[in-house]
Amino acid sequence: MLVNVWNNIIEWFSDRSARNSLIRSFNKSAKESFIAGLSPTLLQASVSRGNSAYRHQFSAWMYTGFRIKALSGRALSKDEMMFIGDTVLANTNLVRRLIALGWDTLEIHDDTGVYGLRWKLIEYAQMGGLLTQS
Repeated sequence: MLVNVWNNIIEWFSDRSARNSLIRSFNKSAKESFIAGLSPTLLQASVSRGNSAYRHQFSAWMYTGFRIKALSGRALSKDEMMFIGDTVLANTNLVRRLIALGWDTLEIHDDTGVYGLRWKLIEYAQMGGLLTQS
């Protein structure tokens, strides 16, 4: 019994480290893209509470939201936030990595407005297909 508890603790710290690493990597890439002029807005990832209605079997215990804030200095339109969200969600590998690391919610916000958009990540992972033998 004690071994199971210890294994769960070790796994939790390992997952937390992987989650932090992904956020650091995202933020570094976003900063480089902004500096190089490839992105018109600086994006910054962080964790959030997420939406409990979006929980799935892989959801972390706490902080299940992956939040991207667009540091534009102005309120973004809904279409602009949708574009950022759609760009992330179109990358199935990224969505699956987010899910595997315990996130269940994608949130897009700006740095001045109050409202943002949310997506249920599991719906964009293209999971649940039939397993077939070749």
